[in-house]
Amino acid sequence: MPLNPLREIIESGKTVLKGNAVRMGSYPVRDWGIGWKAVAVLILLVVLALPSVQAASVPAGVEAFPPSVDSYHDGAVTGLFAKLAGRVAQQPFNLVATVIFFLAICHTFLSSKFLHQAHAWEHQLDGLDATSRDPEILRTRDRLRFRATVFHFLGEVEAVFGIWLVPLGVAIVIFKGWGTMVNYFNHLNYVEPIFVFVVMAIASSKPVLRFAEACLSRVAALGGKTPAAWWFSILTIGPLLGSFITEPAAMTICAMLLLERFYRLQPGEKLRYATLGLLFVNISVGGTLSHFAAPPVVMVAGKWDWGLGFMFLHFGWKAIVGILVANLLFFVIFRRELLALRSRDGERSEKQEPVPPFITAVHLFAIAWTVLNAHYPALVVIGLLFFLAFVVATERHQSSIRLRGPMLVGFFLAALVAHGGCQQWWIAPVLGELSEWPLMIGATMLTAVNDNAAITYLATLVPDFTDELKFAVVAGAVTGGGLTVIANAPNPAGQSILQSAFGPDGVKPLKLFLAALIPTLIVGAAFMLLP
Repeated sequence: MPLNPLREIIESGKTVLKGNAVRMGSYPVRDWGIGWKAVAVLILLVVLALPSVQAASVPAGVEAFPPSVDSYHDGAVTGLFAKLAGRVAQQPFNLVATVIFFLAICHTFLSSKFLHQAHAWEHQLDGLDATSRDPEILRTRDRLRFRATVFHFLGEVEAVFGIWLVPLGVAIVIFKGWGTMVNYFNHLNYVEPIFVFVVMAIASSKPVLRFAEACLSRVAALGGKTPAAWWFSILTIGPLLGSFITEPAAMTICAMLLLERFYRLQPGEKLRYATLGLLFVNISVGGTLSHFAAPPVVMVAGKWDWGLGFMFLHFGWKAIVGILVANLLFFVIFRRELLALRSRDGERSEKQEPVPPFITAVHLFAIAWTVLNAHYPALVVIGLLFFLAFVVATERHQSSIRLRGPMLVGFFLAALVAHGGCQQWWIAPVLGELSEWPLMIGATMLTAVNDNAAITYLATLVPDFTDELKFAVVAGAVTGGGLTVIANAPNPAGQSILQSAFGPDGVKPLKLFLAALIPTLIVGAAFMLLP
């Protein structure tokens, strides 16, 4: 055990989390020829530069991009179609950026097809003689390996929007020039992707999961700690934790506990998708008990002066009612299958070596530090480095921290930020044209094809929003947060953790959408119909 773990981190590039390796998927980082710690230091240096980059003015000769909503000067134009057509006429790039965005969305729905083909080529590769030196067989192996790797990458849902950044960047260069493209990507706000990456890594650690499991175990004990009791307690209490530890942390904890306590028992496909749909919807609305945990609420709370009391009185208790009704309904529908599930490891958790309270307290403090400094990326990443040093120093009570999932999710969200910045030209006028109920329904539908935080942010740009319209747009944004993987920032984290439970082709977007539809309608009704 190194006496100076932080120095060990920086100098050796080898983290001793367990077995002397940080693992990403099935590969240790050191096998890539680079140390994770070196990567972390580079991330820190980049993040430290972000404030100065974001504060910098637009370089001389570089066009402001994307144009602000006010720059179109079309306030007197009546009719939504006429307004959008006029904006496309002024800025033809608007249409190109939106076509690219919707092609990326279509790609997410086809991701399972790419994975299926990748696995088919991998199967062919496995059938070839690995020891053969025949030139033709070697060329065939290289060809199959290359195709399988490319299609596996194309099938990673978390990578889809990053892939489509390539045509977006090319389009910006063609229409606006190289300088505008560089300036646009440099001035984007990557605070949320960095925060989600860090909080996911910390929340997935062994001490945090043990602590959450112990808390939820008390609720599951009311039902005899059966798989059905664990299912109900995780999907009910877990999402509400998101109002205090943030939604990404709650998603990570709930997904990992569901994987261990429920999905490993191999329930039927319908129940698997129903559970995933419930998880996504419940996490999305479960963060509305406070004003600082759910990304779509954070976007508007300061500008609209929404505090903790306001959120609970107008959203929080309604979210609790919606979650309980949806969970009870699905429990009734699947009661036979849920009650038939049997745990395979008996008293496994009681036989495990306990984690010392001090170590658990430090991990919980790391989450608290990350949450409280969520808008200061440099402090967030510095906290991560010290957290990793502490993990090194307490190796015996730790497990390997897998960073592949958090890094892919961070990549996904960063790409979504880049695409979303080019969509305000049409989203803002669509929101501004709707009354209360149509606005709520419209925000729910728009959330399915865009991050819900982007929806609420754009709502703050719409002038003369009444209190009723403000409530409607936020209610719609959080209600629709479970319909697709791109609808809510924590969803990619949950899908990344649970992907293996849905077979070699992973989660199918259409089945997820259908599974989330009923709980979406329930929580939407709770927000709009309850007094």
